[in-house]
Amino acid sequence: MIGPILTHMTSRTPAARPASDTAPSPQSSTHDLVTRYYAAFNAADPAGMLELLSDDVQHDINQGGTELGKDAFGAFLAHMDTHYREQARDLTVMASVDGLRAAAEFVIHGEYLHTDTGLPPARGQTYRLPVGAFFEVHGGKIARVTNYYNLQDWTRQVGG
Repeated sequence: MIGPILTHMTSRTPAARPASDTAPSPQSSTHDLVTRYYAAFNAADPAGMLELLSDDVQHDINQGGTELGKDAFGAFLAHMDTHYREQARDLTVMASVDGLRAAAEFVIHGEYLHTDTGLPPARGQTYRLPVGAFFEVHGGKIARVTNYYNLQDWTRQVGG
């Protein structure tokens, strides 16, 4: 029965849900949470993103370390906004039945604005990069964000 669940849970635009007296399932609540996270990302709304995170959020950075807490995540977002302009497109979000885990697959469409430390010089290069992200959810908030993408592919695209 995976097919019907994935079909429902992977729509690219949130479908209107009929009015109901029952609470949403943990799976649909988590799907909605992650979808709102990427809506805030695409709107360049870091405050909106941070609002969806637990205070002690764990952020596993692609090919980097792990940072803890909203303050560290906010600093990461500010750093990224200085160097890159990005949009997550072709988003597919999947959530476990219990709502404790989720995954997202998408393509980042970006522009490299200002040279980032240890990376090739920025000259406004554009790039498209497939990304996978994994989430843990506790108490209705995102408690872990782990992102994976191919840094060598990004480097090739920006001419490094």
